[in-house]
Amino acid sequence: MCTSFTYYNNNFYLGRNLDLDCGFGEEVVITPREYRFQFRHEPTIEKHSAMIGMATIVEGYPLYAEAINEHGLGICGLEFKGNAKYFDLMDGKDNIAPFEIIPWILSNCVTAKEARSYFEKMNIIDEDFASNLPLSPLHWIIADKDDCFVVESTKDGLMIYDNIFGTLTNNPPFPYHLSNMINYLNLTPKYPENRFSKRLDLEPFANGMGALGLPGDASSPSRFVKTVFLKENMTSSGTEEVNVQQYFRVLNQVSMIKGSVITKENREDYTVYSACMNATKGIYYYQTYENMHINSVCMHDENLDSSVLIAYKLDKTINFLKSNSKA
Repeated sequence: MCTSFTYYNNNFYLGRNLDLDCGFGEEVVITPREYRFQFRHEPTIEKHSAMIGMATIVEGYPLYAEAINEHGLGICGLEFKGNAKYFDLMDGKDNIAPFEIIPWILSNCVTAKEARSYFEKMNIIDEDFASNLPLSPLHWIIADKDDCFVVESTKDGLMIYDNIFGTLTNNPPFPYHLSNMINYLNLTPKYPENRFSKRLDLEPFANGMGALGLPGDASSPSRFVKTVFLKENMTSSGTEEVNVQQYFRVLNQVSMIKGSVITKENREDYTVYSACMNATKGIYYYQTYENMHINSVCMHDENLDSSVLIAYKLDKTINFLKSNSKA
């Protein structure tokens, strides 16, 4: 389970919570322009846009969960268990495995509009990375500062949806989330007025009552609604520091605490990490479950014309800033 959303305020941001019952050896990985991307059924790309994101490197290949490229285009892959369907090879299509989608799109595309045209001719194939690494059931949010859409490969084929909310969680399929939002159109961050009856003297007894009914559980529809409400109403001075801090505040509102969500397999889902990517500046910010400090890696501080992957291990140290020696 995961939550992702877009945000624009002087710079464009895309990020997510990664919710699982364990980590997966993830690192912040920068892929420079001359890293050789090999694809199972499509031509190898020798030179491409540089990118940064969270990935596991397996056999020298970055398996990205989310990433942005140097042009400001970003993608996040989120769990879509039970609805994701991948297909056999198709003639006349770009046959791309799910783990190849982020490299394929971010290597070839500069804008979300261009990425959409690549998805329109794509067939997402049912081919594991390796026998011990089966495919994850995913759907994807793709965005830049001007556009956002969702891609779902289901039994009905590859579906592309405009995403006016700039948000994505998990099941049900995306059209459900679009319809479900209508149930919450009465919510407001403002101090509410009595619209129940003109005859009854009803007064709010506390601030925040304009949002009574805002979901607070960890289900994907509830996280979708809450994220949209928070992102649409949060304010920021527009500086990088405040923008990033506000972004993480939203993610923290829909994060999962160990023990609060138990899976069917009796395992604990929790927010393994939270990420905020400044797609304008090429900066990857993250927090881990253990380390709530905001950590950052900037792709432009590295040599982006090389051919070697650059990886940074996550800082999972629990840190407390002590105000005195006895604390």
